[in-house]
Order: sequence, then structure tokens, then C-alpha cells
Amino acid sequence: MILTKNAILREIRARQIVIRPFDRSAVGSASIDLTLGDTIRVFDATQSVVELAADVDPKQYSKKTSIKRGYILRPGEFVLGMTVETITLPSTICGWLQSRSRFARIGFMSHVAAPFICPGVSNRQVLEIYNVSNHNILLRPGIKVCQLIFQRCEGAAVYRGKFRRQTL
Repeated sequence: MILTKNAILREIRARQIVIRPFDRSAVGSASIDLTLGDTIRVFDATQSVVELAADVDPKQYSKKTSIKRGYILRPGEFVLGMTVETITLPSTICGWLQSRSRFARIGFMSHVAAPFICPGVSNRQVLEIYNVSNHNILLRPGIKVCQLIFQRCEGAAVYRGKFRRQTL
């Protein structure tokens, strides 16, 4: 069951869902918009092969870059970003990260894969950002680039995996 605005706000008031910092105006009819932070991870274009393995680490193939002055995302370029907000979910609510349609319509995909946020998580969210357009897109921190949709779980679970304390 997807949570609508009233249910999201009720869960936030009850401190079942915690979002820091919280901007009430970011809560929409059935989601909350999340903000791009001031650092991204840019991949090294000289790496010709990345082996898929259980221990693959994107940090080996990329470097952190500040976008405080902006960053030009070129057509076909993929970078990692991170939300400003820390999301804390109870064991009975999970989430789904999605691109915002206003930006998707110009070819900006703020989160292209692995959108599931496990119940019981408490961290900032890494964004898989991709420019599918044929024009450059200027990234700046502080833009509400994606939306988080909440879904009630049947049963309870807590994520204890590799990314529970993720960083960029």
C-alpha cells in the first residue's frame, strides 16, 4: 500500500518516518521530494573495463567532485550523487526512489537503477544520475531532484546489509 500525503505526515508526526532535514512543503500527494547534495562521484572515462563481482566498489573507478559551483552533466554521462536528507524508516515501511517527471522530460534521470529502500534503513540515499538527453544539463546542489515513495510492508524487516551506512 502506497502512503499518501496524510499518511506520510502522520508517520512523520509519530516519528515512524524520520527525515532530516525535513521540509513539509516537499511532501506531495503520495511522495516527498529529496534534495541533491553538494558532492557527486564522477567516473574515470579511461577505465575501459569494470569487472562485475560481489565486491565491486564504484569508489575504485571514480572521484568525488564538488558541485557547489555547478557541474555540467554531458549527454550519456553517469554520476553518483547523494541526497541532503537522511531517511530513517521503521521495520514496516520501505521506499522507492524515482526521478521527478519535470526533469525526466528533459532527459535527466536522477535515479536510474536499484530504487528500493529497505525497511529499517537510516541513511542518506545515493542517487544514480544519468543524462539520457542530447544536451548538457547543469547540476547544482539544493535542487529537489528525486522523489521518495513510501510503501507499507506486510511483516517487518530491518536492512543490515553492506550499504546501511553508505557514503558517497
